[in-house]
Amino acid sequence: MTKRDYYFDNAKFILIFFVVFGHLLKSYIDSDNLISNLYKLIYTFHMPAFILVSGFFAKGIYESGYIGKITKKLILPYVIFQFIYSIFYYFLFSKSIFKVDILNPHWSLWFLISLFCWNIMLLIFNKLKPIHSLVIAFAIGLAVGYADWISNYLSLSRTFVFFPFFLVGYYLKKEHFQAITTRPGKLLAAITIMIVALGIIYFPELNEQWLLGSKPYSHLESISAIGLLKRMSIYGINFIMIGSFFAFVPRRRVFFTKWGGNTLYVYLLHGFIVRTFRGSNIEAYLNNSQTIFIMLILTLLLTLFLSSKVVTTAAQPIIELRWSRWKKTIYDFKENLKEPKGKVQNE
Repeated sequence: MTKRDYYFDNAKFILIFFVVFGHLLKSYIDSDNLISNLYKLIYTFHMPAFILVSGFFAKGIYESGYIGKITKKLILPYVIFQFIYSIFYYFLFSKSIFKVDILNPHWSLWFLISLFCWNIMLLIFNKLKPIHSLVIAFAIGLAVGYADWISNYLSLSRTFVFFPFFLVGYYLKKEHFQAITTRPGKLLAAITIMIVALGIIYFPELNEQWLLGSKPYSHLESISAIGLLKRMSIYGINFIMIGSFFAFVPRRRVFFTKWGGNTLYVYLLHGFIVRTFRGSNIEAYLNNSQTIFIMLILTLLLTLFLSSKVVTTAAQPIIELRWSRWKKTIYDFKENLKEPKGKVQNE
């Protein structure tokens, strides 16, 4: 068995924590400036960093059976959860018609279909020199903003806009991450985060939709040329914040390291809880000055719970389409029932 890298497991757990935290904060960004600014700060790096890490671990694209492997890992769970979310929304919002639209991903499911597309695109872009492939990827990410018809359909907008992060991650090596975790790197990262945070505070008119990569320029900016410049600026902010984030990721094993391999479970399952939370009485009750602190606690508890052995074992058949955790649990249970060897029978 290949030894897991603590650094990347730590990074993935922290990032999924921010994903859940950001989704919980979304309910309050229109009513609280502090939460709105924090929300924007989180969105400058958390998904781009997640995508970059995904690209870093895509180095086996030419291995035999790789396409089949990612199809099973990404597309099949996407179809299953698209159907489950359709049922969930049908009852949650008391819809009169039940409909499954397989080509328009529900909420966070866009990541699965985009991740599959990035892996396929990598097979093409990897045939070019790195500098050429990166220039083309960024050019497409900028140009796609002019296509009004590209939006949530098959997650095409996010697929093209965020592909540069995946591609950069693919070209990175461990040495690059090690270089930014030095003391000078951390100092520079801290200064960078403070500058970006201050910039968000002093320019509150920044629409958080720019950070989602899901809308064309015409939906966000009246002048398309300015939209292009804004997306270029967002790219710049994204990358310096990604570097700043990775500078502070611990390299040693910590209490949450073991859950870093369960981020897909958290990502796919937390939406049912967050969507139920939104619009509920609990959401309205928490609308006060202590919201951020309470959301932090709820996020940690929810992330730990969805990463737990109980949840991952129960959900493995529909997320990984495997039963290995169930089999291990049953085996361990049977072993515990067995009488220990050497136990004296006549006492």
